Amino acid sequence: MLAFKNFINIDKYQFVIMNKKYIYAGIGIALILLLIFTIPKYFAGNITDSGNLISSDIEKIEIYHFHGTNQCYSCITMGDLAEETINTYFFDELKSGKIIFAHLNGELPENYNLVKKFGATGSSLWIGVTYKEGSFTKEENINVWYKINNKQDYMNYLKGVIDGKLKGE
Repeated sequence: MLAFKNFINIDKYQFVIMNKKYIYAGIGIALILLLIFTIPKYFAGNITDSGNLISSDIEKIEIYHFHGTNQCYSCITMGDLAEETINTYFFDELKSGKIIFAHLNGELPENYNLVKKFGATGSSLWIGVTYKEGSFTKEENINVWYKINNKQDYMNYLKGVIDGKLKGE
C-alpha cells in the first residue's frame, strides 16, 4: 500500500509540473498573439523626414484658404499664417503631395468646383481628408480666427490639427 501511495504522490507531482508547463506555454502563446495583433497598428503609418506620423488610411489632405476678391486684414493674416504653418511643419508632406494647400478666390469661376465640394461661403480655412478607400471628410476650422493675433499660438494650434488629421484622428 505504501508503494501505491508514493506512486500516486509522484504522479500528482508530475501532473502539477506538467500543468505548470502548459500554463507557461499558454501564457507565452497568448503574449505572442497579443503582440502579433496589436503592434502592427502602431506601425501602420509612415513617418516622414519631418517626423510626422501619417496613417496608412490617408490618401491626401487638402487645406484651402477660401477668400473673396477683396480681403480684409484678418482674412489675409489667417491665410498667410496657415501657409507659413504648413511650409514650416509639413514641407515634406506638401512636396510629396500628401498635403495640398492653396489660397483660393471663391469668386472666380475656375474655383467653383472646390467651393462647391467644400461648401465654402466666405473667407474660411477648410481641411478635407481623402481616404484610400475613397471616402472624403471636410470641416471648416473656425478656431483659427481666434488665434490670428498670436502667430505662435496659431501655428501650434493648426499644426496640432493637421497632425491629428495625418494620424487619422
